[in-house]
Amino acid sequence: RFPNQNQTAHCWQSYVDYFKCINAKGEGFKPCQQFRRGYLLLCPQSWVEKWDEQREAGNFVGDLSP
Repeated sequence: RFPNQNQTAHCWQSYVDYFKCINAKGEGFKPCQQFRRGYLLLCPQSWVEKWDEQREAGNFVGDLSP
């Protein structure tokens, strides 16, 4: 009925899950790429850039620990 209603939540969760996955298993762990594809498809590029900047600065609000 509302196919896009959870898109923002799935975008955020895919981004967080990707970085949790690579923090736990390493960037070479292929199953992590599923989460990366998810956030690249769902999230606006401006959000990803902002979150990347926040992550690099150490002030990202999400918990990325494995």
